[in-house]
Amino acid sequence: MLVDPAMLEMLAELRLPGQPDPVLEILQVFEADIERVLGVLQVSLVLLVRNTLTAAASDGARYAATVGRGPSDGVARTRAQIAGALAARFAEDVTARVVSVDGTPTVVVTVRASVPALGLGGPGVDLEVDGHAVQELQP
Repeated sequence: MLVDPAMLEMLAELRLPGQPDPVLEILQVFEADIERVLGVLQVSLVLLVRNTLTAAASDGARYAATVGRGPSDGVARTRAQIAGALAARFAEDVTARVVSVDGTPTVVVTVRASVPALGLGGPGVDLEVDGHAVQELQP
């Protein structure tokens, strides 16, 4: 039991007639605190996953942009990074393509994933992140 029964009895004795039960008030405070803590944990989890996916996408784009490599190499590298750092389920939707940015060939790796509520299941937060790198040209 989290709360000592003797403590509950002592709190009940402190209650004045017509006043709210102090035990209920304490439990209401704990409930509000738990909701805040869970909210902070959820935001922290989403930020961790988002930052990890972004780092993996950037690494995959740089890898794909080197001479002798292509977009498929970047996808494989990104998936390996994500699977090693988080879980393979976050690496299921990874794409790479070469685009032109101001006339310069650029590799873009995109990762799409959903982060479940507190990592347990339920409604999630959908993320889409990109990594970019200027493609190296043959000398």
